[in-house]
Amino acid sequence: MTALPLGMLPRGLTRDQAAEYCGCDTTAAFDEWVRKGIVPRAMAGTTRWDRKAIDRALDRRSGLLSDAAPSIDEWLAEHAG
Repeated sequence: MTALPLGMLPRGLTRDQAAEYCGCDTTAAFDEWVRKGIVPRAMAGTTRWDRKAIDRALDRRSGLLSDAAPSIDEWLAEHAG
């Protein structure tokens, strides 16, 4: 496995990484955010969370985005397979 350049974040995050990225103190707290729809579920067919989808969900939740509709990537990930 190749290390990412300093400062570059992976796009696909593990559950632990996603929880930390969101600022959740525990993975249980992150799981609750997922259950409540604050952040999206893992990408279809994976155990990885899309960092950009998390950003978009949190931007929408905090009022930074007025567009309540999912992006095409979010819609496709939700409806894949």
